[in-house]
Amino acid sequence: MSDAVKRVAVEIAGREISFETGKLAKQASGAVVVRAGDTMVLCTATAGDLRDVDFLPLTVDVEERMYAAGKIPGSFFKREGRAGEKGILTARMIDRPIRPLFPKGWRYDTQLVAIPLSIDHVNPYDILAMNGASAALMVSEIPVPTPVGAVRIGKVDGNFVVNPNEEDLVDNTDLDLIVAGTDEAILMVEAGANEIPEAEILDALDIAHEAIRKLCAAQWQLREQAGREKLQVEIPQVHPELYEQIKASHGAALDAATQIEDKLDRQDACKTVEEQVLAQYSGDPASETYAEYRSNAQGAFDKLEKTLIRERIAVHKKRPDGRTAEEIRPISIEVGVLPRTHGSALFTRGQTQAMSVVALGTTREEMRLDTLGLQNAKRYFHHYNFPPFSVGEAGRLGGPKRRDIGHGALAERALVPMVPSQEEFPYTIRVVSEILESNGSSSMASVCGSSLSLMDAGVPLKAPVAGIAMGLIKESEDYIILTDIAGVEDHLGDMDFKVAGTERGITALQMDIKITGVTFEIMRDALAQAKVARTFILGRMQEVIEHPRPELSKHAPRISTIKIDPEKIGLLIGKGGETIRALQEEFESQIDVNDEGQVLVYAASGELGDALVDRIRSMTKEVEIGDEFTGKVVKTTTFGAFIELAKGTDGLLHISNIAPGRRIATVEEVLAKGDELSVRVVEIDRERGRIGLRLADDPEIAGKTVEELVAIAASGGGEGGGRRERPPRDRDRDRGDRGGRGRNGGARDADRGGRVRDRDPERS
Repeated sequence: MSDAVKRVAVEIAGREISFETGKLAKQASGAVVVRAGDTMVLCTATAGDLRDVDFLPLTVDVEERMYAAGKIPGSFFKREGRAGEKGILTARMIDRPIRPLFPKGWRYDTQLVAIPLSIDHVNPYDILAMNGASAALMVSEIPVPTPVGAVRIGKVDGNFVVNPNEEDLVDNTDLDLIVAGTDEAILMVEAGANEIPEAEILDALDIAHEAIRKLCAAQWQLREQAGREKLQVEIPQVHPELYEQIKASHGAALDAATQIEDKLDRQDACKTVEEQVLAQYSGDPASETYAEYRSNAQGAFDKLEKTLIRERIAVHKKRPDGRTAEEIRPISIEVGVLPRTHGSALFTRGQTQAMSVVALGTTREEMRLDTLGLQNAKRYFHHYNFPPFSVGEAGRLGGPKRRDIGHGALAERALVPMVPSQEEFPYTIRVVSEILESNGSSSMASVCGSSLSLMDAGVPLKAPVAGIAMGLIKESEDYIILTDIAGVEDHLGDMDFKVAGTERGITALQMDIKITGVTFEIMRDALAQAKVARTFILGRMQEVIEHPRPELSKHAPRISTIKIDPEKIGLLIGKGGETIRALQEEFESQIDVNDEGQVLVYAASGELGDALVDRIRSMTKEVEIGDEFTGKVVKTTTFGAFIELAKGTDGLLHISNIAPGRRIATVEEVLAKGDELSVRVVEIDRERGRIGLRLADDPEIAGKTVEELVAIAASGGGEGGGRRERPPRDRDRDRGDRGGRGRNGGARDADRGGRVRDRDPERS
């Protein structure tokens, strides 16, 4: 390793994580390769040109490269295209804890890029990318003051595990908790869980923070060895005198405007005051100082608005819409609102409204994943749409934005533990949440709406799920935890804490904290307050629909499942697939069968599906005495007619039983090939593979029990004995078909059991 290459390492849960800089991507402002096992991620931080904007121009990109896992991309072009969902979600997790740390006034174009170079399918790359992005910032000149560490906590076999293996995450954990923070405080939490109690979440956060401190220490060490000098940033200051002037002249009007309960009316009133302030304090638009004065006035107005709202909430305990701290906005719920969908629900909480819609499909319609992870398919997935009209704006409609993907993933994560297994409910499930109105907490409204729409669709959820968004306003020592935060409380608040779950525990968690003074006591109180709110919402949901509907919508496809003997799979499929194709065409359905003999039948209607299931069951079941079949005559002989009971299985209707009550000379007097008739099994010789039949309406056997039929057969009245399977051809039948002559030339006939015997004594 050359002198320019610097490397530090830290041990986390018995596994080394290393940071190396100075070897790759040296023209970036900062570049670090972070490694655990054989998973390596290149992370870069680059500062570009200074921009004249009033926001932080930060972009985070995660570029998955299929070669890292030894894969070729599955697209037509065989190269990576736009970022996939996993990459976008990882980029969001990098962005959320780091963005609040940038100094006010930083206006340089800034880009963080993470590229997985090698994947070992043991160490997930997302945690490494989060740590690597922070380390790249630390060695760069970009003035982020402190590193961010990230760690994952799983719960495997009842025990918390730090940075569990990827295989455990896919198949063997009740908790997938990602925590990011500084050495002083937690800044971000992202979790999926299987009804984990609040107390256990707090224990996991405590364990995570210990590991985060070690990772931050390693990044400080790397900075000491290879860090560049940080750029100085002039933090914009609000002129105190101007602030006081605006407060004196327009403070009362702004105070009144910010207390209007309706969101749009409040925004309009505040906008009116803002325009008055800017007009009064910006000076002559034609003067050279206009832009500077307007900027100063804008800064003072923004500070005044924020101060008024925050102090009113934190100190005077009064929220913008007049609610108490723990009060939930009015809730309205409807289900079955869309007549032709498979399930739908409209969930409205205050001025936030989500319409969630369910579509059910076959297992062939599951989402295929072409990613660097072990998971290659999803049968339940959630999509979230946020059109501009939901906030009263006109804007461009296009593909999903990163926020849409993130909110959809959160709602999906909340429901996944409650979705029945494929064996219990063999459907692919897609849920779409359309946000029709938004004033805060639309992702949690999506969770509630999705749970309701799934129950409306008849999906047997293990338990309903509800979500609530908690907030925090902290002014010095005064603070207040807010239930069901509105948009302005999210925008001006210090914490956005989304909690989803059932009555038993948490299924999803997402927390973003903008300040460092959030204690574990505050988080404990927030979780307890969220549980009360979640329980209340679940009660409101159960007033509308308490349990999943017992039947699917008549417009939903029907997927039935039956289990057959694995040895019968070939019989179902047929030579070259001809049998299964014929069944699919006849019943306008789809059939899937796996190696264990589980058969999935997908039909457009319940009637067709039930009929196909009955056909498959009759084809593949073991024929028993007493079974009734409706089959066609496939062959006639001198001693009877062979009836097809199922594909590849025939039985013999002896000539003496073809016309009960009268004697016939030939079978053809009554039956011809292709005739259809109902028969009942009266005799089975499994050693010889022969099945004896009688007409189902034969008075002699009508109404008889199986035991009585066995007795009839034993007394010689069964008169059957056909072949069990057509191929290979039955030797005795073949002899009978050759003009009734045996191999030795002797005449022969059929006995009453339908078995063919030679009359030659030596062959009897």
